[in-house]
Amino acid sequence: MRSEQTALSRTRDGAVDLARAWCLTLVVVLHALMVGVWIGTDGPVLQNALEGWAGFAPFTWLVQIMPLFFVLGGFSAFTQWTALRDRGTTASEYVGMRMRRLLRPAVAAIGAMVVVLAVLSILHVPADIVAVAGFRLSQPLWFLGMYALTTSLVPLMVSAHRRAPIATVCAIGLAAVGVDIARASTGVAAVGYLNLGFVWLLVQQLGFWLADGRMPRSRMRLWMLAAGAFGSLAILCSTGAYSFDLLADLNPPCGALVLLGVGQLALFDLARPTLRSLHAVRIVNRVSTWINARAMTIYLWHMLVLVLLAGTLLLTGDGLPVPLDAAWWTTRPIWLACVTAAVALVTRAVGRWEVKQTPALNAERSTGPLAAYMSTVLTTSGVVILLATGITVVGGVVGLASIAAALAMVTRRPDANGIPVPRLSSVAASAAE
Repeated sequence: MRSEQTALSRTRDGAVDLARAWCLTLVVVLHALMVGVWIGTDGPVLQNALEGWAGFAPFTWLVQIMPLFFVLGGFSAFTQWTALRDRGTTASEYVGMRMRRLLRPAVAAIGAMVVVLAVLSILHVPADIVAVAGFRLSQPLWFLGMYALTTSLVPLMVSAHRRAPIATVCAIGLAAVGVDIARASTGVAAVGYLNLGFVWLLVQQLGFWLADGRMPRSRMRLWMLAAGAFGSLAILCSTGAYSFDLLADLNPPCGALVLLGVGQLALFDLARPTLRSLHAVRIVNRVSTWINARAMTIYLWHMLVLVLLAGTLLLTGDGLPVPLDAAWWTTRPIWLACVTAAVALVTRAVGRWEVKQTPALNAERSTGPLAAYMSTVLTTSGVVILLATGITVVGGVVGLASIAAALAMVTRRPDANGIPVPRLSSVAASAAE
C-alpha cells in the first residue's frame, strides 16, 4: 500500500479532488431530500419525498453527477495505475490493492445494514416499513458493483486507450448506442442493463482523455463541446429518445448519461484552474482531503444514517410536515444540517476501515490474477443479490457473504500454487482493526 499511497500523492490534482468531494456531497444532499416521513391516515409513511414534484426533472440536470463521478474516477485510475505500473506493479496487484480499499468499508457497511434490518424485524416494526427501508438501503449499492467492475478493467482499458484512444471510445460508444436501439426497438427494458458495462466504461474512458492531456486546449472549443453535448441531450430528450428526468435515465443507464458526461467533463475542464485555486485555500483543502479519504465510507453509510434518522422522526409521532408542503421546504435546511452532522459523526467513527492501512495489508503485494478477478466476480454477484432482494435479512446475509469472500480473496496470500485460500476470519480480523 505504500507504493499506492506514493503514487497517489504524486498524481493528485486539486481540482479533481475538490470536484469529487463536491459530487459526493451532492449525492448525500439529494438522497437526504428524497427522505419523506410523515404520519398518514393509515399510519407511518416512508416514501420518496420528491416523487410528484413538478420541478424534479429540471432539478436532475443539476444533481445527476454520476457521469462526472466516473470521469473523475477514470482520471484518478489512469494516473494511479500508470504510476504504479512504472514502478513494477502488475495488473492483478493493482486490482487487488483497489479491491481491498473498496471492500473493507463495504463489508462493514453492508453488515451494519443487515443487522439494523434484523433488529427492526425483531422489534416487530411493520413489514412494509422494513421492506421500504431495505429497498432504500440497497439502491446506492449498484455503484459498488460497477466501480469494482470498471476498476478491475482499468489496466486493460488504459492499454486500449494508449494503443487507439479514438477507436476505443468509438467502439464502446457504438456498443452503447446499439443497446439503446435494441431496447427501444424491442421494448424489452432488460436489454438496457447491458449498458451497465458499456456506458460506465465509456464515461471512465473519458477520464483517461482528461488525464492524458487529450482534451481541447482552447477554451472556445471546450465551450463548444459543452454546448454540443448538452444541446444534443436536450434534443434527444425532447424527441422522447431519453427522459428529461436524468435520474430515470440511470435505470437502466443509456446514452443520455454519456452526453451528460461529455458536457460535465468540458465544464469541469473549463473550471479546472479556478477549482485548483479554491482547493489551495486551507479550509477547503482540509475538508476536501477528509471527504476523499473516506469517500466510499460516506457513500456506503449515508443511506443507513438517513434511514435511522427517518425512523427517529417517525417515533416523534404527529406534527411531521407532508413532503413538498411549504412547512416541509422550510424545514429542509435544518434537516440537511442534521444529516450532515450525523453522516460526519458516523464516518469519523467507522472511516478507519477505509483510511487506516494495516501492516498486514501493506505487505499484500502478491495478489494473483485468479484472486483479483474472482474478487470482482464475487463482489458483482453479491451486489446483484442485494439489489434483487432489496436487502432482506436472508438476501443481505447471502450478498454480504459473497462480498466478504471477495475481500478474503485479495486479503489472503496465495499458496505455493498461486491459488488464494480465503478465510472469512481474516476478513473479520481485518475489518476489526
